[in-house]
Amino acid sequence: MKKKTGRTINVFLMDGTPDGKIKCTIGNWIGVVYKIPIKELDSCREREELKYSGVYFLIGASDKDSEPVIYVGQARSRKNGEGTNQRLNEHHSKSKDFFWSEAIVLTTSNNSLGATEISYLENRFFSLANEAHRYKVVNNNEPPKGNVTEEKESELEEFIENARLVMSVLGRRVFEPIVKKSAKQNNLPVTPVTTNVIFLIKQEIKGDKVNARAIRTPEGIVVLSGSKLREKPVRSCPKDAKANRRKYRDLIDENHILQADILFDTPSSAAKFVLLRSANGNTEWKTKEGITLSQYEKGY
Repeated sequence: MKKKTGRTINVFLMDGTPDGKIKCTIGNWIGVVYKIPIKELDSCREREELKYSGVYFLIGASDKDSEPVIYVGQARSRKNGEGTNQRLNEHHSKSKDFFWSEAIVLTTSNNSLGATEISYLENRFFSLANEAHRYKVVNNNEPPKGNVTEEKESELEEFIENARLVMSVLGRRVFEPIVKKSAKQNNLPVTPVTTNVIFLIKQEIKGDKVNARAIRTPEGIVVLSGSKLREKPVRSCPKDAKANRRKYRDLIDENHILQADILFDTPSSAAKFVLLRSANGNTEWKTKEGITLSQYEKGY
């Protein structure tokens, strides 16, 4: 196995606190990433790199159900000396659909991103965010991809990988799949915790069949795409189970089959989502041999 090499990421707390503005760079990379709380927008007006062309992400929560949301946009440097900074302030003054609390700006140290490059980046980040299913993407339309040469595409994909790494360090794993797939392992999920052990909930309640699959990951438990969920809640169904069904209703088809992997913090929240009733996930989730999640994690 090829040994992984380390990376050095420079994280500068511009206000001396992790809750303030943050600037991130990587050695020998022209990219610059800024994390800006909405309350600090005005203090960034004169920062030169924020007058350059770039891609930005507005992160916040839905007014209706507090679901985490993201907007992906782009800005080009202008003759008046404004770029991403101006676009952020325009969004702030017109924000209606959701309350965004911070912006993350991806630009360069030398303002080298042209119109074609930022269009490509905007489209790719939009697609990655949609595929990851961690945040609801609130763009009205998919941004056009534009046309880049294969050489330029290779450069931009490397740029994207560095940006994703920095975003993860900043605690925003917006573009990271909840479960990584491996063709060599017949598309089974790959995680460093469970070595691909699948946990099941298989039940039939008055003709309502449940056949759900899940895995453990470092972040929690993932209910896997293709799981058959219970259709109707019991009268005493917990509020959080109902709320999660509403939250992910667009990812459940008419046959109550899950169309994407969904991450939950705890086994019980995942089990309640599947069963639409109170449930102890440590005992509801079992391997195909009948070993409960609790037993498995204790080494039985």
